[in-house]
Amino acid sequence: MTRQNRLLAALGPKERDALLSLMTDVALPQGLELSQPLSPINHCYFPSAGIISTVVVSPTGKQAEIGIIGHEGMSPSSAILGTDRNPFRTVMQVDGRGWRIRREDFQRQMEERPAFRAVMLRWAQAFSCQVAFTALSQAVDHIDERLARWILMCHDRVDGDRLALTHEFLAVMLAVRRASVTNALHVLEGNGFIYSQRGTIVIRNRAALEAFATNSYGESEREYARLFPP
Repeated sequence: MTRQNRLLAALGPKERDALLSLMTDVALPQGLELSQPLSPINHCYFPSAGIISTVVVSPTGKQAEIGIIGHEGMSPSSAILGTDRNPFRTVMQVDGRGWRIRREDFQRQMEERPAFRAVMLRWAQAFSCQVAFTALSQAVDHIDERLARWILMCHDRVDGDRLALTHEFLAVMLAVRRASVTNALHVLEGNGFIYSQRGTIVIRNRAALEAFATNSYGESEREYARLFPP
């Protein structure tokens, strides 16, 4: 299990053992709310499977996803910066499992173990890069390309080629109308990149999907690879 989360795998044995002694192995079912905007952070999560969605919520309740986290990271990254509150909503987008640690224990390890702190700061850099390119994509890319990028990012974080995602959920994550998601899925399916059926997206041609996404996908992934080489 410890090797299934890349941040834990990046730690030396001493740091990893110290952290695991404070962690609990937990199921992370789809829809589980990990944090609410500006509510106290009780726990930090290191998923070994599944996808966490980080969502910004407006004062009137409108939502848009700004980043996703799988086995390559942890949530919330705001805990790395020493704050006790997360400004965003975090929710399990895809069923998974992982490790949970109390925020106080996490931050104590950050203070006492420089090697652990260095790994966490690299992750904060990688995630902030993903958030920045999500903002760029939302500003300049067509919905078809944005959806292609999002599907690729989810595909990076799951086993196999099937994604259990509804049109309604996609509309919330991309901050568009459900009809726009349906039309974009038809474009991707018509090009042979994916197969879409009720509640499921199947990747048919990953390489062609990447080519279609053009500039919207790849930069934050390269930054993560630079910070956390295989």
